[in-house]
Amino acid sequence: MKAETGHIKFSAGFRYKQLKDVFPELLTVFLQETDQMPEEKEILNMFIELNMMDLKLNRKPEGYNRKGRMRLIFPIGSKEMYISGNSSSTEVVRIAERLSKLLQKKGVKNTIEWDLFAHQKA
Repeated sequence: MKAETGHIKFSAGFRYKQLKDVFPELLTVFLQETDQMPEEKEILNMFIELNMMDLKLNRKPEGYNRKGRMRLIFPIGSKEMYISGNSSSTEVVRIAERLSKLLQKKGVKNTIEWDLFAHQKA
């Protein structure tokens, strides 16, 4: 299966602060899997800390919304995060599933929905 985006939808009653304990690992796995890991550890720590400041206050974090092959986005107005690639790919599916399983393992219930629109047009 190919998808342009993989939406990880959090369960009813979800609060962003539930991601505090898993977020550093979540972002690190995302960056490793997408080959976007910063060369300097200080940069990775900065990305983690910026997001953690919001999570500790139960606010929507930024995620990783930089130029690159993939983005990890927490959209405004819904309790979800999504993986977005430059094009429809199996890599989006693999990474979204990996992050979903990591969240489940840490007790954050979620489901995945796929944006197959780009794939269906092809």
